[in-house]
Amino acid sequence: MEDKVLVEAIDLKKYFSVGKGQLHAVDGVNFKIRKGTTLGVVGESGCGKSTLGKVLLRLYDVTGGKIIYDGTDITTMSPKELKPLRQRMQMIFQDPSGSLDPRQSVRDLIGEPLKIYKAFGSRDEYEQKVRTIMKTVGLSEMYADSFSHELDGGRRQRIGIGRALAMDSEFIVCDEPVSALDVSIQAQILNLLMDLQDEKKLTYIFITHDLSVVKHISHEIMVMYLGQCVEYAKTKELFANPMHPYTQGLLNAVPIPSLKARKLSTEVMRGELTSPIDPAPGCRFAARCPYATESCRGSDIPLKEVEPGHFVACTRV
Repeated sequence: MEDKVLVEAIDLKKYFSVGKGQLHAVDGVNFKIRKGTTLGVVGESGCGKSTLGKVLLRLYDVTGGKIIYDGTDITTMSPKELKPLRQRMQMIFQDPSGSLDPRQSVRDLIGEPLKIYKAFGSRDEYEQKVRTIMKTVGLSEMYADSFSHELDGGRRQRIGIGRALAMDSEFIVCDEPVSALDVSIQAQILNLLMDLQDEKKLTYIFITHDLSVVKHISHEIMVMYLGQCVEYAKTKELFANPMHPYTQGLLNAVPIPSLKARKLSTEVMRGELTSPIDPAPGCRFAARCPYATESCRGSDIPLKEVEPGHFVACTRV
């Protein structure tokens, strides 16, 4: 791991215009990801995790704030200016079936980025590069002429990882890459991602709703709720000392395979989600929080560093 910051978000915002107003998908998020590390982003469905990943890659235009990539502000870059950077920034999608063209063979799917960027001099060099990528992600050459729908979910996801690595990318947004896979296959894909990170010094942002998965792969974790970061800390610190009631609720909901384990608590997580469309100032978790007081409403709660490297947006701490 290095101390060099590769990706930084500064007060990052992404709003969508809907019939009733502005939907605040990402609302004032700040973080830094050091080169060679993984930032895990967790939260319920609809909290803005996937939108954040797409905004970082500039698949969506930014509403407000800045994205700094390797010291360069890429927030307002044009598509033409971004094209060289696209080689360094890639995405692994949640559903491998939906992100792969069923009419293309595995060879063509993995080699497509090479063709787009003209990254080979001859047909033989192209074939050699495709074989190398397939070997790197654990795909047998026997599948080179197969189609993605003929393969199982794990192999399809390996194709997605191969496409992301084809141009020697250094920053990869992993958008729930194992949520659609069986548990045993999940472990294989996670171990592959971690091995590739060690070997190639890759930097990940790993988006998931599964805390057991994010604990396994992440160096730091950011907890999101309705577009905002409510807690941010190193992985060990977050699991040992969760401070925000929402984080505590998420951890309480994780099943533990032991007869002696604590009983699951769902007390914190009752209540309805606040609307993300033009939300009122104040803590957005207040409607579901058993500790909420009037001080939680009326004005936004800033993210504060309550311990070294541990940030929480809550009036109780």
